[in-house]
Amino acid sequence: MRFSRRFVLTAAAAMVLGGGAASAAAADAPDSSLWKRTELYFGTSKPGGGEVSEKEFADFSAKDITPRFPDGFTQLEGTGQWRSGGGAVVREHSIVLVVLYPPTNQHANGDLEQIRTDYKHLFDQESVLRTDSTARVSF
Repeated sequence: MRFSRRFVLTAAAAMVLGGGAASAAAADAPDSSLWKRTELYFGTSKPGGGEVSEKEFADFSAKDITPRFPDGFTQLEGTGQWRSGGGAVVREHSIVLVVLYPPTNQHANGDLEQIRTDYKHLFDQESVLRTDSTARVSF
């Protein structure tokens, strides 16, 4: 499924604007705690043409992501663009992986970096964007 730029911008604004209320609710929850949140952005355009298929990404996820984060993660689909190291603007379908984990997880950083390295190598990608933040969570 592909999303229009307007949809992505609207959804992002809703998450940012609505995040305050959700954060306040989580802060009030007696069982909430601060966890780390990492997002990885996987581009799916292949340099020689074509795109990483749903099956290819599902296989990658089963082999490289799930064993490292068996407690769970969220996978989102989107579209975006970025400027390559060669200066070209690349517009492509992307997959965003959201992982929440306790700060006591001593292996998370290495696991996330290995996922990035494996994806870049397997699908000949120039980069996999990573963002890190802290989130108050309650289950």
